[in-house]
Amino acid sequence: MKKYKYIVAFSLLTSIVILSSFTTLTKDDGDNNNEEPTWRNVQVLPQNLSHEDMDAIMDAWSNSLGVSCSYCHAKGDKSSDEKEEKIVARKMLVMTNEINEKYFGKDSGTISCMTCHNGKTHP
Repeated sequence: MKKYKYIVAFSLLTSIVILSSFTTLTKDDGDNNNEEPTWRNVQVLPQNLSHEDMDAIMDAWSNSLGVSCSYCHAKGDKSSDEKEEKIVARKMLVMTNEINEKYFGKDSGTISCMTCHNGKTHP
């Protein structure tokens, strides 16, 4: 039952992911503190994700694979595409989203990372 709850929670989180990427928040030097975050190198996730939502997504992915941030992110620059693992993860999330949209309906979250990975870095 515990594993089922984890899969459901992970699937729900995945369903908010229209597209995915790993990025960092850049500081806005403007006077308007009410603006949404500005993300660098976002290629798949929505640009308007809050800092909290981005953290939740990244935490879920790292926890589900049993890895730390440095598994996909270059030290000191999380927006960098230096590491191949980040490129592969982005491609796999696009693939997952395409499968869900084609067979189950957009944003269904039916297929997620957990579907193949089951807590391992390599399915």
